[in-house]
Amino acid sequence: MNIAPFAFVFVFAVLPACTDKPPVPKPLSYLRTELPEHSYFTMRVNNPIVSFTTEMSTLFSLSKNLSDLKFGFQEVDLGAANGSLLLYSKKFDSRDSLFRLINAANDMVDEHKVKADQIDYVQVIDPNRQVYGTFFSLKGNVATNFQFYLTDSISRFVRGELLLNCRPNYDSLRPIIDYLKIDMDRMLSSFRWTQ
Repeated sequence: MNIAPFAFVFVFAVLPACTDKPPVPKPLSYLRTELPEHSYFTMRVNNPIVSFTTEMSTLFSLSKNLSDLKFGFQEVDLGAANGSLLLYSKKFDSRDSLFRLINAANDMVDEHKVKADQIDYVQVIDPNRQVYGTFFSLKGNVATNFQFYLTDSISRFVRGELLLNCRPNYDSLRPIIDYLKIDMDRMLSSFRWTQ
């Protein structure tokens, strides 16, 4: 009788079971995303509700520009970042309407408090451009990591939210989120009303 096949099975099947450490499965891995250096172009959005210009990343492109008599909607494709920036615009006619729009925008951010580890915000106040608002950065496993609203405080209002097309895993998405934060800062600092 040849004992070699039994020795082979013993060495490779039985001996590893004799160790004191249990086997640990490897965690799921994520692909490394290579994004280019930041570069920008001036995007002009024209619609009967609210028109504006802003500097957008050259990765981005305007995929939808819809409006009716009350609301405007733009969808910006984020290209290699695999997501969308949704922009909602509205004209208002009284201070009461502006407060309602701001409260509604804040409520949209508050909906993510359950999942967010932290919500940071930066006030946007620029009297020269007549741009006022708040930029929210949501940290944690949330559906949207960035939201903002901008207004001229007289009649124009724009709200935006950035959505990535993947499961919200903040740790693995952190490089893309940090990259997009730079682009969002540039967009808000260059935002100008054109009507």
